Amino acid sequence: MKIKTIMALLICCTNLHCAYGNTDIVAHRGYWQALGASQNSIRSLIKADSIGAYASEFDVWRSRDGELFCNHDRKFKGVVIEEADSRVAQAVVLDNGESMPTLRAMLTAATALPRLRLVLELKEHVDKAAEEAAVRECVEMVKEMGLDTRTDFITFSREALVNFVKYAPKDAYIYYLTGDLTPEEVHAAGANGIDYHIDAFRKNPDWIERAHALGMKVNVWTVNNPADISWCIDHGVDLITTNRPEEALELSISHRNG
Repeated sequence: MKIKTIMALLICCTNLHCAYGNTDIVAHRGYWQALGASQNSIRSLIKADSIGAYASEFDVWRSRDGELFCNHDRKFKGVVIEEADSRVAQAVVLDNGESMPTLRAMLTAATALPRLRLVLELKEHVDKAAEEAAVRECVEMVKEMGLDTRTDFITFSREALVNFVKYAPKDAYIYYLTGDLTPEEVHAAGANGIDYHIDAFRKNPDWIERAHALGMKVNVWTVNNPADISWCIDHGVDLITTNRPEEALELSISHRNG
């Protein structure tokens, strides 16, 4: 199916839920495989929006002097972001030629893409005081920029999970990523979503229904194989995070159309 067809279907979207079904597609680290993009680049965010992805995910680190940067790896091109000064981190060049973006730059770009939902992953920091500060600063910046109604927060860190519950707006979606807690345990912590690797759900397929029974949402990462995407859709997950958002969109539409 061509992109124009996908975009035509997206015209029917209401309340940010696309007409093609109940399972929405999240571009993992943006649509970074698109021409001119790279992982966690501003270009990857724009490209995720251009193909009609429901959301774009990106990762956040806090530098030693308190600047928030978007990147996945703790150490990237020789720089350990949480140990580096912001001037050092911002001098890092991504594979597509962009400077490593600050969170503010990423969110500024997102303000021009009003349809796209944002999935902000805070990486687990060694310094837990800095991690808590990062949680608070992420939430404050999202609110400041008017993006609080369309930003979800995800993390592998149990401490950050508790702090997102503490600082985020009451109606924000907060997901736990590690997969070592049951839906009931995550719910008891005050979060309202689980975002686990597909292997966790294959071992515990009842977790999907149990999470839904608690009013929680279910995201699955990182699903690239068509058979795995189909399995997730068939089991009624709410979101699929994938490195192949264009293909996942096509498959999701195909499932809806029977």
